Amino acid sequence: MKSMTGFGKATLESEIYLIDVEIKSVNHRFLDMQIRAPRQINPFELTIRQEIKENIQRGRLEVFVNLKEKASATKEVVVQWPLINSLLAELAVGMPESSSEKILKKVLPTLVTQDAYITIEEQQGNVEELENLVITAVKQAATNLNQSRAQEGQGIQAVLEENRQMLLEVINNLATFNESYEADFQQRFESKLRQWLGDKVTEDRLLTEIALLIERGDIHEELDRLNIHLQSLAQMLEKTTPIGRELDFLIQEMNREVNTIGSKSTNIEIKNMVVQLKTILEKIREQIQNVE
Repeated sequence: MKSMTGFGKATLESEIYLIDVEIKSVNHRFLDMQIRAPRQINPFELTIRQEIKENIQRGRLEVFVNLKEKASATKEVVVQWPLINSLLAELAVGMPESSSEKILKKVLPTLVTQDAYITIEEQQGNVEELENLVITAVKQAATNLNQSRAQEGQGIQAVLEENRQMLLEVINNLATFNESYEADFQQRFESKLRQWLGDKVTEDRLLTEIALLIERGDIHEELDRLNIHLQSLAQMLEKTTPIGRELDFLIQEMNREVNTIGSKSTNIEIKNMVVQLKTILEKIREQIQNVE
């Protein structure tokens, strides 16, 4: 089981690039991915999305890709020596040869500031190298995110299992109480009916009235379905695939059965147990909102 909340990070470096990838995730009904990256990464965005989708099925993800280019590796000084030599030759015309060194010292600081003589050019990086570096970093960050989500998922799984055991205990108590309550109800109803009607009531009529009343408040079918749902819940908690949506649907079905029991029963003890069941189911529902 995995939570939809987590964080993963990865940093990779080459001679030219430094790549830093961070992925944050929170709960969401579907997979919603937002990628924030510099323009150099735009050509790889589709590949980044596909890589993340292979690891993560649900959640709202924010993917941050930071790119730094190392100055020494991406910049090149280009000196226009032919033009400089031509300039110096023109300046030296008519001057003693010994003066050429002085001329160079005076002119050089000015030449350095002139784009016509000296320029700093950006080198074109290797696109394939950049893509491989970015995708590898994204894979590592997604793996770390999955580990973070799995760790939190173990905690959620433990809480859900604890609540499942609580549900089972209350349902068993409810079934046991219902058996004794039905027997007691039948005895009290028969006694009251004979007291009111005396010899006017026949055995067949008595049994018919008792059967109708008991059927009206019969909750055996709902208890059976709740036990089946609990077995399904136990099986789901052991799955390694995403189960969030299945769990959400299952809890809705269990709530429906519990509401039916509450509407059928008038006994205060049964009503109290219905409240306990609804409280536990609500705790489970809150937890599974964060399950992938």
